[in-house]
Amino acid sequence: MNDIGVRDASAAATVRDVDVVVIGAGQAGLSAAYHLRRVGYEPDRDFVVLDHAPRPGGAWQFRWPSLTYGKVHGMHALPGMELTGADPARPSSEVVGEYFEEYERRFDLHVRRPVDVRAVREGEAGRLLVETSAGTWSTRVLISATGTWDRPFWPRYPGQDTFRGRQLHTAIYPGPEAFAGQRVIVVGGGASGTQHLMEIAPHAASTTWVTRSEPVFREGPFNEDWGRAAVAMVEERVREGLPPRSVVSVTGLPVNDAIRRARAEGVLDRLPMFDRITPTGVEWDDGRRVDADVILWATGFRPAVDHLAPLRLREPGGGIRLEGTRVAADPRIHLVGYGPSASTIGANRAGRAAVRDIQRLLAGTSVPSPA
Repeated sequence: MNDIGVRDASAAATVRDVDVVVIGAGQAGLSAAYHLRRVGYEPDRDFVVLDHAPRPGGAWQFRWPSLTYGKVHGMHALPGMELTGADPARPSSEVVGEYFEEYERRFDLHVRRPVDVRAVREGEAGRLLVETSAGTWSTRVLISATGTWDRPFWPRYPGQDTFRGRQLHTAIYPGPEAFAGQRVIVVGGGASGTQHLMEIAPHAASTTWVTRSEPVFREGPFNEDWGRAAVAMVEERVREGLPPRSVVSVTGLPVNDAIRRARAEGVLDRLPMFDRITPTGVEWDDGRRVDADVILWATGFRPAVDHLAPLRLREPGGGIRLEGTRVAADPRIHLVGYGPSASTIGANRAGRAAVRDIQRLLAGTSVPSPA
């Protein structure tokens, strides 16, 4: 890696020069790094991968212990290396963490961690400056693969600050035993909400499920055609510069034997969204009320793109408009694992697509030729 000088002598801040910076070492970031390696880019010389997490595993390392690998829906292997022989009874955080660690080692990706990316700004001569806790990198191209885990969405409701019980989010869900003997309200109609309810119900004194809209349960297999159609609907939003929706919000909730049992037992009987929170629970305008010790917000996450704020990439609709993985307003920047590529298989494909686009953008420079 080449030094390009000291920009601020008083701070003695050295700016390091690379062609590509990859932010994030989850599924999407590792996929991008793998494809960069495949076409001849060398880590530390041509590209660098920066990850804020303390160890390999992306967001998986933060999943709750009761989410075993056997319960994971749709985990797709990283490109070039299958995940085989995993014990379905082990926590997914351990299984995937070890898999990602071996992947980084096998393909010699040189991931730097923990590194917090604070901001990406316009630099000189058409380059971007990536300001981090470990110094500043100057880059020709940026791949942002930061996912959503760092931005849990907490809705706001009247009276929320008066609640005397606990309020938790999926991001800090401790596992079902922590709710033993308690009255629990779970808010959210996605996969996490249903998983939490089914785990907590045998331990809690009572559970109540609340969602903004009627959950859609889908029987039958999610075949490739249906998956493509769902991704296309999410992709249309990001092409229009709107905030992305999750693929699950389009596909609905897949029905399996556990879901059928929970529905038959009344665990997944849903109530509409309450109107206010009280010190002891929640209330609706029609007079209904439910007392609770815990409100668990399974309300999802938002894209973690605050580091891009200095570049002013957001459209009037509130999202970042993409053409494929490339930001429409700035072809130097790619978002992978964003919107339609937020699934594990989508992240793999997005990493490959971003690298192909980057090769075209940097063609005719000192970037290595494809292998």
